[in-house]
Order: sequence, then C-alpha cells, then structure tokens
Amino acid sequence: MQKPLALVIDDEPDIRELLALTLGRMDIETVLAEDVSGAKEQLGSRQFDICLTDMRLPDGDGLDLVQWMQHHAAGVPVAVITAHGNVETAVQALKLGAFDFISKPLDLGNLRNIIGNALKLSKKDGDEASRLLGESAPMQNLRQMIDRVARSQAPIHISGESGTGKELVARLIHDSGPRRDGPFVPVNCGAIPAELMESEFFGHRKGSFTGAVNDKTGLVQSANAGTLFLDEIADLPLPMQVKLLRVIQEQTVRPVGAAGEEQVDVRILSATHKDLAKMVKDGDFREDLYYRINVIELRVPALREREDDVLQLAAFILERLGSSFEVLDDSARTGLMKYAFPGNVRELENMLERAVTLSGGGTISESGLAFRAGSNDQQGVTAPGKDLGNQIDDVQRQAIVEALEKTRYNKTAAAKLLGLTFRQLRYRIKKLGIE
Repeated sequence: MQKPLALVIDDEPDIRELLALTLGRMDIETVLAEDVSGAKEQLGSRQFDICLTDMRLPDGDGLDLVQWMQHHAAGVPVAVITAHGNVETAVQALKLGAFDFISKPLDLGNLRNIIGNALKLSKKDGDEASRLLGESAPMQNLRQMIDRVARSQAPIHISGESGTGKELVARLIHDSGPRRDGPFVPVNCGAIPAELMESEFFGHRKGSFTGAVNDKTGLVQSANAGTLFLDEIADLPLPMQVKLLRVIQEQTVRPVGAAGEEQVDVRILSATHKDLAKMVKDGDFREDLYYRINVIELRVPALREREDDVLQLAAFILERLGSSFEVLDDSARTGLMKYAFPGNVRELENMLERAVTLSGGGTISESGLAFRAGSNDQQGVTAPGKDLGNQIDDVQRQAIVEALEKTRYNKTAAAKLLGLTFRQLRYRIKKLGIE
C-alpha cells in the first residue's frame, strides 16, 4: 500500500527536520521545500495528500500560497504554521481555504491530530449533503457550501429562522468531513440552567461542590475528536462566553474542581435564529467570541424562499409517515405552494402529520392542512398564541402514552388501537421523545 505523501514548506532547516521526523513516524513520506516557488513547483509535479506551510517565507507569504492552492491544487488540504497567539492570521488562513492552522512552538500531539484529520479527507466517500432535500437555487448553493466548508476545521456559524433545519446542516458538515467517525455532540445552550453550565460543558471532579458525588465528563470532552454543535449560542450568558472563547483559542478545558487543564480536539459549529451582530452591538454577545465562531457563516434559507422545494419535501415527509403523496388533492398542493410557512420545514412536518392523523387514510384537501390565518401572503407573519406544532405534539404524546399503557407497552397492539401502522407509531415515539 502506497504511503501518504506530504509537502512541508519552511525556510528554517530545524523546523523542516522536526516535521519530516514527526511525519515519518506516522508512516508518511515527506517532500521538503523552503520557499513559495519551490512549493508551487512540487505541487505542480506531484499529487500530495497534505501540505504544511509556514507563514513567513523568503519569497512570499503562506496566505498567498493557500490562496494559490485553491485554484491550482484544490484537492490538497493545507495547514498553516503561525506564530503563537496570532489569531488574526489564523482566522484569515481559514477564510482563504486552509484546512487548519498550527501554532509555534509546535505541539506534536496537536500536529498529529491535524495531520490525521487531513488524511481522512481523501477517504471521504459519498455526497452527504445530498441528504438535504430541495432543488431550488438556494438549496443547491447551500449544499455546495457544506461540501466546501466540511473539508476545513474552521468554526462555522449557521444562521437562519427557527425550523429551517440548522441542526441537520451541522450534522451534514460533520458527516461530510474528516471527523465523521468521531462523535457529534449537539447542545441546546438555552436549555441548560446558568448555574449548571460550567459543570455541563466542562465536567467536574467528585466533591467539587454539593451534589458532585462522582467525576463527570463534560460535553466538550465528550466531543473530543469530533464536533461540538452549540445550538442557540446566543443564549449563552456572558461569563460562559468568556470560558468558551478560551476553549476555542487554547483547545483546553478545566473541569470544575480539577487542578489542571485537559487537552481537547474539538471542532465548534454553532447556530442561532437571533441576530448576533446586533447582539454584539448591544453588548449582549462578546465581539471577540463572535469573530471566532463566525469565521465562515452559512445561512439556511427560509422555506418561503425555496417554494419550488415544498412539494418535494411534502412527498418525502408523507412517505416517512407511511402515507403517499397522492393523498394530497390539487387544492392541498396549491395551498402548500402559496403558504408562507412562518414555522418553516418544522411547521410543514407538523402540518402534514396532523393532516394524515385526522384524515384516517383518506384524501387531504387544503382545508385539512390548518394553515395559519394571515400567513398566505408570503410575508411569514406568525399568528398569536401557543405554537400550533407544540399543541399537536402534546395531544399526540398523550394519546400514544395512553395507548401504550392500555396495551402494556405492546407497540404492535398500541399502533392498532391508534389506527396507525407500526412504522408510523415508531416514528412518532422517536419524534416525540417518548421513552
């Protein structure tokens, strides 16, 4: 089996020798270059699996080489070696297309992690982003961006309205990149009480506070070698934002009550439906953290911006519910195309689930879809009162729990009692979080 091939570019002989030795111990063949022109010559003549380049070179700049490689050697992951603490340069390298960055003095453990992740890129198979349904122009653009940013280790911020599928986008970025074999740990930042946040994120040692009867691993450590997805990051209180910034910058965490810090290898993805830039301006979100998590921003389009996708999504959801697209009559299909969907894809799912449940297997017309009043004007105006989807979930959850109790948790019998197929019941149990 042929060894992976790496290109190392640095004008300091000692650094080149150290990198070549480290790569050699990982069973990677190394080619050395000491300037930009030598690197370009090598990249034009051989196929490399990874490239490591210093920032300051005798005849140019490492950032210029990164930019050149995006057009002339786009398939080669490139990591930039930066001076310690030079955050601005590292962020600029990631924006230009670098896979990752390494700070001097070199941490060989971190270096090995970066190289290992880069080599996994060449083993990627399949197009994970194809799982994101829709052929409208906004969705095609989004899938292309996911494929592009998945190759990088840059922090990604995913913006978009509630219900658009931001967590799905985060999962696809993870599944499409070199960390796909590692854990994907989603965290709803708005669901953790402020007094428990530090313990939940970083873990704690036994006896560190009242109730800490055992050591506990934090969410950050649980995502080691994988991806930490911080959903609704705008809900993090300011003191926790400071601690998160340190995790991103130093890649270390200190559990509550621990004497020292622990090294972690985690990629940060974040999301919110709020306007983070406005929150920074208002003093509700730290500016330095904003620029660290928002190296690259992906915006997930609202469903009303991708109207050509509505019927395709409806067909997929109905099939998952054990029904068929043919149950929708012409009035229902026309209504779906005209509706503004203030609740986006989540509202479409809830709407169809309710309609299928109430139809009893018959045809569904526009009147059976329960569109919100005032939302057919494509403006996305939300009707007042409790969210319709939550009301439907509550009713369904109660009915399923009662059926399961009556049948002593025999799911086949419960499905029959509810007038559902076994597949439909299993889907609802999973969706509603019924144990």
